[in-house]
Amino acid sequence: MSRRRRPHPVVAVAVCVVLLLVAALLVRHYVAQPFRVPSASMAPTLEPGDVILADRAQRGAAERGDIVVFDGIGYFAPSSSDGDRYWVKRVIAIDGDRVTCCDPSGAITVDGAPLEEPYLPAGTAPSEIEFDLQVPAGHMFVLGDNRTDSTDSRHLLGAPGGGMVPLDRVVGEADRIVWPLTRSGAL
Repeated sequence: MSRRRRPHPVVAVAVCVVLLLVAALLVRHYVAQPFRVPSASMAPTLEPGDVILADRAQRGAAERGDIVVFDGIGYFAPSSSDGDRYWVKRVIAIDGDRVTCCDPSGAITVDGAPLEEPYLPAGTAPSEIEFDLQVPAGHMFVLGDNRTDSTDSRHLLGAPGGGMVPLDRVVGEADRIVWPLTRSGAL
């Protein structure tokens, strides 16, 4: 009768660590990826230092009103050496929408309808920059919630891409704050 040998405890621990690392990488690539919010451009919805999870199932897609994380290289940041590769903003218009600032009441309009923006900080104008444009197919027009402290599509209208970001640059939809615990919850 042969006896089956147990693996050495160090080997068992090493195998477990490797399996956990592989599982973490798979979750990060296919399920959710964490990002730290670097600035106040999305306040009060997101505050500097918040850690959010981007739903990777929503990669390459966005709808009006979504808060998305996107790769801004070549659009919002000229090169990866700028250090600002990933950006988090709210999607205002997509795929052929006509977005205008502003109507007589001061609201941004999308396809002629005033945009309701309850997430703006009290007393904040929707935009101090006037624009009237049509979003190209496969692109999005994004703004920060804190319009007085946000570099967004309005500021890049004359840059390559005209401030529009291709939808295929969307890393995922930001769906929850996970840190700090006092602010954790769904967005």
